Amino acid sequence: MSADAVVVGAGLAGLTAGVRLAEAGLRTTLVGKGPGAMHLAPATIDVLGYAPDLVERPAAALPSFVAERPDHPYARLSADTVAASAEWLSAHMPPLAYVGTLEENYLLPTAVGVPKPSAFVPEAMAAGDLRSGSRFAFAGLRALKDFYPALLADNLSQAKLPTGVTVDARAVHLSDPGTEADVSPLGYARMFEDREFRSVVAAELLPRLEPGESVGFPSVLGLHEHRTTWLDLQDRLGRPVFEVPTLPPSVAGIRLFHALRDAFLAAGGRLLIGSTAAGAETKDGVVTHVVIQTAAARPTPIEARWFVLATGGFAEGAIFLDSYGEVHESVFGLAVSGVPAAGEPRFVPRYFDDQPMGRAGIAVDERLRPLDADGNVAFRNLFTAGAALGGAEPWRELSGNGLALASGFAVASAIVEWAS
Repeated sequence: MSADAVVVGAGLAGLTAGVRLAEAGLRTTLVGKGPGAMHLAPATIDVLGYAPDLVERPAAALPSFVAERPDHPYARLSADTVAASAEWLSAHMPPLAYVGTLEENYLLPTAVGVPKPSAFVPEAMAAGDLRSGSRFAFAGLRALKDFYPALLADNLSQAKLPTGVTVDARAVHLSDPGTEADVSPLGYARMFEDREFRSVVAAELLPRLEPGESVGFPSVLGLHEHRTTWLDLQDRLGRPVFEVPTLPPSVAGIRLFHALRDAFLAAGGRLLIGSTAAGAETKDGVVTHVVIQTAAARPTPIEARWFVLATGGFAEGAIFLDSYGEVHESVFGLAVSGVPAAGEPRFVPRYFDDQPMGRAGIAVDERLRPLDADGNVAFRNLFTAGAALGGAEPWRELSGNGLALASGFAVASAIVEWAS
């Protein structure tokens, strides 16, 4: 089996790289155990939310943020690259249009009523922006057990916003026409694609709304017909409607995965989901093959000219700590930077404290090629993107999807430039 480029990892970084490579005319194979972390995340593109205080303007904050953290992946990614990647995403996902800029973060409500900064957001979430204060009614669905609109509204009403404004929020509980006692977010997403179901929901909700209120629903407004579903509810209710991310599975994240997957396949890419990259073959400073393994077949080598590592970090098992205390990257055997020296503590007891291993990952050059333990390029034709990159704490910075999207975009640009 052969290709021009092989991407290992089917998350946001891997799919972004894969789509761009395939659309550039390169024969691209994407290998992944599963759909990455998009099914767990809300599909917002969080570029920089905290540094460590709340970031209102990412473009203005990034230069000093990078200057203080020269090993951070953003030191290899310009603000122009970050912005271009978000523009590319919105242009390539018409059913999932994104809005926003690097100039100012949105502040969106989470499912527990905490304002969350995000630079680029799905258009169906944008009306939930809290920056100017507003009046919100949050619709609760009887059988959706992991969404508590009263908790959301109460916490949001007490939230301290950077602009000093306040939010007037309340919950509206609906006795929807579903017959089941427990419906998953995906189940509701399919139900909302039914016009009759939307009609019944709107008929119950509309008389209970007050003037000037925007309506927040859990993020279940359709899966395959999301935009039609969302716009129809806005028309029926005659006011802005927006989605609030739910606990996993994230319907918004699944929509994003489907859109990128479909774009990759439409561009002629070959997708091997359910396959694990079990190792690689190298020669004279280049990777020649990656070896994939499935449950039903023998190990299969795939030959290519370029390779992209987008398998994730510790959370995904792509970087792991063995029983001897050694840290490894699982596919190419790359050096892992940011690991404390032998005998030094690697973790501290309090979860939210700075963890010595918190920024461990793959160090890269300016083209996002991994470096060896001596700081030299490990393999000339291997690139790294996403959560495998060292130097960041995405959960603390709120930078995860921004890094994934921008790095996937950047490595594809580097390969396409090389190929041309």
